Amino acid sequence: MYDLLVVGAGPYGLSIASHAAAAGLRLRVFGRPMASWRDHMPRGMFLKSEPWASNLSDPGGRLRLDVYCEGRGVTARHGEPIPVEMFAEYGLWFARHAVPEVDERTVTRVASCPGGFEAVTDDGEVLHARSVALAVGVMPFVEIPAALRGLDSALVSHSSHHSDLMGFHGKDVTVIGGGQAALETAALLAEQGTRVRVLARADRLVWNDVPPPWERPWWKSARSPHSGLGPGWRNWFYSERPGLFRRLPEPTRARIAANALGPAGAWWVRDRVEPAVEVLLDHEVTAARAVPAGVRLETRGRSAGSGRRVRPLETEHVIAATGFTAACDRLDLLSPDLRATLGTVADGSPEVGRDFESTYPGLFMAGLVTAAGYGPAMRFVHGATYTAGALVRGVRRHLRSAPRGGLIGRQSVGGRTAGAAPVPMRGGTL
Repeated sequence: MYDLLVVGAGPYGLSIASHAAAAGLRLRVFGRPMASWRDHMPRGMFLKSEPWASNLSDPGGRLRLDVYCEGRGVTARHGEPIPVEMFAEYGLWFARHAVPEVDERTVTRVASCPGGFEAVTDDGEVLHARSVALAVGVMPFVEIPAALRGLDSALVSHSSHHSDLMGFHGKDVTVIGGGQAALETAALLAEQGTRVRVLARADRLVWNDVPPPWERPWWKSARSPHSGLGPGWRNWFYSERPGLFRRLPEPTRARIAANALGPAGAWWVRDRVEPAVEVLLDHEVTAARAVPAGVRLETRGRSAGSGRRVRPLETEHVIAATGFTAACDRLDLLSPDLRATLGTVADGSPEVGRDFESTYPGLFMAGLVTAAGYGPAMRFVHGATYTAGALVRGVRRHLRSAPRGGLIGRQSVGGRTAGAAPVPMRGGTL
């Protein structure tokens, strides 16, 4: 029986695995490393976070993004965005140096069992562990507006469904949303020759400012410190003190998680959008249906001055850049009885307590699903550093306190034996 199974191999899963391996835990890691960044973002996109705020976490802090970039003759500079392809390659480099070999199979089911948990892989192997860390990223939580659900995927897709946008060359595409994903997707489409427009519910677009210089007078830093989520004391608190954020009253946490750091475009994409992309503000899609030319959208204004008039629009394809909803009931890999035991908070996400442990002992959560408990940092790579250290401390505490329940026999499936020795650490130099 393993001490810990890490389900997911993105920035959070890899960071947790690095800390767990350094702590000497008997460990297995499952998932395609950096899958969201490799498979669900088109080429040409950039990381919105500052390079220094985009590190995966190892206990020694040696495997930073700037170290990886330096080794390839690239300087990671404050105020200069990093291509997502480079960030994905950095994650793979981190995995080779910091964690046991990642098993790229998918875990399809996690259930409780005597002494811990039972996990089943997509090819039928059964493994057992005393604790599990779910670091499943954002893909289980894709959110498409209700008016668009039920239409064929040839007509409607989510922005995260595309690793390549060239299939839309020469077509007419409507992107729904007003945040970075919508605006950067629209910019890439326009730059490749797609007729594209953006529909946003807001009455104006919000653009992040150019970050202040890294080195500046002390009094400017004191008034508005740098943080992993942007300048300012409020962002600094969200970014650097997630443990204190968890101590806020639940209604306050819920309000901040829902409203802080709302939809906004990066400063470096603004000049690519404004001259090239039609933007229709104060538009909410109320209905959609397939027509010979593609999709017919019915929209209405949300503001009082709009008259809430219906405005039909026809387009060949709709891309919903409408984010993710981290609801507990979307964690389909958890068995129904295990999922039913989990406490939830107001937004439907799992309740997480001390050190990211769910209300079911030994089941830990990481990433987006913990934003309502630990704050907006958990929606960004920057949150992985705090999460990895705290979560592994929680796992060790759980292992010390939980009874060592035994399994009846050892189960062999597909030629493999559950509970086999862990994969050794890989070697390598920086």
